[in-house]
Formats: sequence, structure tokens, C-alpha cells
Amino acid sequence: MAAAIHAESARPGPFVACNCGAVPPDLLTSQLFGHERGSFTGANARHVGLFEQAQGGTLFLDEIGEMPAHLQVHLLRALETRHIRRVGGSEDIHLDVRIVSATNRPHADAISTGRLREDLYYRLAEFPMSVPPLRDRPMDILPIAQLFLDRLNRRCGTARVLTREGADRLRRYRWPGNIRELKNIIQRAYILADGDLVTPGLPVEDPGPSAETASSITFVVGTPLHEIERRMLFKTLAYFDNNKAKAAQVLGIATKTLYNRLNSYQAAPAGPPALDDGDDEGNDPAAETAGIGDTGENHGDHA
Repeated sequence: MAAAIHAESARPGPFVACNCGAVPPDLLTSQLFGHERGSFTGANARHVGLFEQAQGGTLFLDEIGEMPAHLQVHLLRALETRHIRRVGGSEDIHLDVRIVSATNRPHADAISTGRLREDLYYRLAEFPMSVPPLRDRPMDILPIAQLFLDRLNRRCGTARVLTREGADRLRRYRWPGNIRELKNIIQRAYILADGDLVTPGLPVEDPGPSAETASSITFVVGTPLHEIERRMLFKTLAYFDNNKAKAAQVLGIATKTLYNRLNSYQAAPAGPPALDDGDDEGNDPAAETAGIGDTGENHGDHA
């Protein structure tokens, strides 16, 4: 996005990017502002920092919330004054640079936890933009995938194309890793392609529990048997409008057994109900629950 903003602008200078979380904190000051020869141990020559390298163009500060707090003060001063000074230098250098910054954290959280200075945020947020995750903008998936594939073709002098099956796979996938994941998958598919046809292979996603309907029920592996039985009984009763005879018929148990189960769930709320083979048709349903000890339901954990 930052590169696209720069490409569509009229600024003649270069696009320069810096991942603030990838540079060691003790080197980031020199990376951004530059340093003079002899300003610290190992500074054997003058170094022109990224601000100067981006003169007339755009400096993209990615993961701005990972920048050390003390360096955020220097950045705020540079934005306010439009001047920087190299480490160990004595002269101010005027800046003509557009700053684009990004973070993957909600800015309110970054500010409240002290990772991002509030005054720096409001200085940077001249024109804030929120980019939704890739799964929320499915119309962008194929154009971005094609962009990555075109770049590989130009670099390697090939003319490989995305297959229809591959395009369908890309559209259906939920992209937890967003554009970085899409780029890696296209590159991997390009390397493994058989000829000029590229069909990306995607990770197998955990679909999670299926949504229940009026006529279906879902159980997570490991659900206790008595809990499965309890939920199945009540689901079946609900499906047949509480018609106990019909519910017992489709469940393959005697109507008396169904009454026994219902009474056990209501009478003793701790532990699984006692098993009932349904052969004692002549007994009173209420009487049968009197001998049940520590019974009831255990809801367990459900996804």
C-alpha cells in the first residue's frame, strides 16, 4: 500500500522502507538519521541515513509501534521541525520527505500500553487509513496474486499463468497470514509449477465445528457420552415439537426410557445419568429415578 501511494504520487525521489521491529534498537538511530565518521566505535565512515536517502520521495516506517520510546522522541522532533542531525554531527539537514507509517496493532492499545507515544501518533495520523485483512476483501485476492506472479515472470523471463483450479483455491482460502502469506504461496507454487501452469497448494484449514441446524447436531471429539446422549435427546424432542413417543421411536428406545432420562436430568444435577436398558415398562417413571445416586449432566468444553 505504501509503495502504491508513492508510485501514484508526483514525488520524484525514491521509495525507502524500514521495518522498525527488524533493526536492533541500538542501530536504528544510525539507520534512520545517519552518523558521522568517528561518532561511535566502529563508525569508520560517514553513513547517510534513511531520511536522507528518501529525500524528495517517501520513507515508509513499518511496525512503528516497535520503535524504542527514546527514538520516538527524535522522530517526533524531525517531523515537527523537518530537520535531522546525524549522530555525531553538528549541522541540521533539511528534509523533504513524505512519511508513511504502519502498525498491525490497534493504535489505542499501543498508546495505552506505552508502545507508541500519543503525541507521535497524532503527528503521524494526518491521513489515517485502515486496511482490512485480505479475507475481508476477496475481490483483491486474484489481482494481488497475479501481481506477484507477473513479477516472478519478469524476473525469470517466463510466462507462467495461474490455473482456474488455483484461482478457485485462492478465493476459498481465508488467509490468516494476509498478503505476506499470499506472496509466499505464489512464489512456492511458481517454483513447483509443472511447465507454465501454476496451481498453488494451500494449507489445510481447520473448519471448526459445523454449524448446527434444526435437524442436525455437532459434537466435539472428546465430548462425554452422557453429554452426547443428553443433547441428542433434547435436540430430537425439539425437532418433533416435544412429541415424546415420536422422539423415542426415532431414537430407538422405549417411551418409558425417554421419560426416565428426562426425570434423571431434572432430579440430580451432578454427574452422568445411570444407564437404563428400557426393559422395565411396567414401572412408574418417577419411581425409577428414586434409586439414582449422584446423577445429572456434565456440560464439558465445547468449541
